[in-house]
Amino acid sequence: MTHVYVSALIPAPVTKVWSIIRDFNALPHWHPAIAKSRIEGGLSSADVGCVRHFELQDGGVIREKLLGLSDTRHRCDYAILDSPMGVEDYTATLQLTRVTQGDTCFAEWWADFTCLPAREAELIETIGGGVFAGGFAALTSRV
Repeated sequence: MTHVYVSALIPAPVTKVWSIIRDFNALPHWHPAIAKSRIEGGLSSADVGCVRHFELQDGGVIREKLLGLSDTRHRCDYAILDSPMGVEDYTATLQLTRVTQGDTCFAEWWADFTCLPAREAELIETIGGGVFAGGFAALTSRV
């Protein structure tokens, strides 16, 4: 099992950052790699079990299932159902924690998955450096 972990300090109150990322269907509004997104099956983007279907800027399509959503813990858990990345058994968590000094929050994003050993280093860089760190940079610019 491969583990990827990225963290960042975002210079905004946790409630403000959470209001941006809480919507499971809002990736195109804050993540630069995402072109468009929709929730399948008529469910709400806050319904645990809903599936988001999104297109990347490069045309790739990913489907993810919401596994958990907590407004008290500022946490979202999800799994990839379909992806062109070549990962299996992919689960991830995006979590925010209030920093008690100043209007800042601590953001963490991690994933566990399996992949071909020959692709592990590439996928760690793509997911950690591109998806997670890129998302945190975009959130920091937005707030």
